[in-house]
Amino acid sequence: MGGAGMWSAGVWAALVLSGAIGVSLGLIGGGGSIITVPILVYVAGLPVPEAVAMSLAVVGTTAAVGGYFQARAGHVHGQAALIYGGTGMAGAALGAHLTHLVPAPVLMLLFAALMIWVGLGMARGQAEAEQSPCAECHPGKCAAAGLVIGVLTGFLGVGGGFLIVPALLRFARMPVPQAIGTSLVIIAVNSLAGFAAHHSDLGHGLDLGLAFTGAALMGLFGGLALGRHMKPVGLKRAFGGLSLLVAAYLIAMNVRPLLAMLAHHG
Repeated sequence: MGGAGMWSAGVWAALVLSGAIGVSLGLIGGGGSIITVPILVYVAGLPVPEAVAMSLAVVGTTAAVGGYFQARAGHVHGQAALIYGGTGMAGAALGAHLTHLVPAPVLMLLFAALMIWVGLGMARGQAEAEQSPCAECHPGKCAAAGLVIGVLTGFLGVGGGFLIVPALLRFARMPVPQAIGTSLVIIAVNSLAGFAAHHSDLGHGLDLGLAFTGAALMGLFGGLALGRHMKPVGLKRAFGGLSLLVAAYLIAMNVRPLLAMLAHHG
């Protein structure tokens, strides 16, 4: 994609949706990043490898800015961020090497399966209640959870906040605002590690990446402002429904190519 054709109607639509991704990151510490790759592939028209790399850059930068402001507000748990972030970076580097071993239709169907699982959980409003006013991050459990989330980050190009926030609530027993802030820091470092392994796939999309990041950052500040005045339960459920719809679309778009690929090799 280059020149005037780069700024197609699909790209402009993807820019608007990038703002919504930023809102979700700011409001619930994750969620929106899981649809970044499908947006970049099916709306902006990017190839899957480039979409994965750009997703990691956009989500990672947006989360880093959000994490900074959350840390200033005292909503980041340092120990949990270090444990999840450290093991998550190692997992992201490993997961990134697996992406090129999987054909694009299979990768997108795996994405769909993950979105169904996440969508059902968010639609039911999982992990909404605050767990404890005093967070305790068990090193073994937090390290294991961080490693798994990191692998998914590198493999699928997702920030992982949809898994990080529930994991922090369950294994670190921290209040929801602190889980959201800590999640943003972890997403940032995981995305950095994943992008380091995927950066060669970005091609010539620097202008697009900057534009998508700018749109996501504008949405982030809106989400942070909304988060100070509302409970995110309704957004979680709405995003859960959206995840299920996107998953259905991914299945419809990729089952036939997968069957054709299997028939060709059969």
